[in-house]
Amino acid sequence: MTLQIKSLQEYHEAYKYSVEAPEAFWAEQASTFFWRRKWHTVLKNDFIGPDVQWFIGGKLNITENCLDRHIATRGDQVAILWEANDPAKPPITYTYRQLLAAVNKCANALKEMGVGKGDRVCFYMPMIPEVTIAILACARIGAIHSVVFAGFSANALAERIKDASCKMVICSDYNSRGAKNIPVKLWLMKR
Repeated sequence: MTLQIKSLQEYHEAYKYSVEAPEAFWAEQASTFFWRRKWHTVLKNDFIGPDVQWFIGGKLNITENCLDRHIATRGDQVAILWEANDPAKPPITYTYRQLLAAVNKCANALKEMGVGKGDRVCFYMPMIPEVTIAILACARIGAIHSVVFAGFSANALAERIKDASCKMVICSDYNSRGAKNIPVKLWLMKR
């Protein structure tokens, strides 16, 4: 059953249940997801190691739970509503159906460029819908993403790329800061 808390009293009851019976509580929450293979053990914990494992034996793709499972009932509802920094620019919307199509297209493009499960991809982008699409695309194919704040310096970005052993860096053409557009691609290529 999906957890739908409508009052502070219901929150306190759910919290108490989660603390007193964590395996039962989280099994109920996890049962609302689409699992490719259901787990056989909810929780194994050895705090000495520490070695904590959840939903052992289970397999899912989180993007199927973010997107695919909503197509039948919410496919034409807005999943992303993005407002530009400039109030003169119109908002951008993606329905669940449009978002799923964009994520699949991006995931296929990443795979075509050699990005696969376990590879690391760095995002150096402003808060635009395309960053959400690309992050979901990474998750869809099993790639690991690292988001770097778009205002960080070249050295800070380079350190994060190196530390994560990124296979690819995805950036925007420019970042908007107030009324200014700061080129990113040229800035990255000069380094």
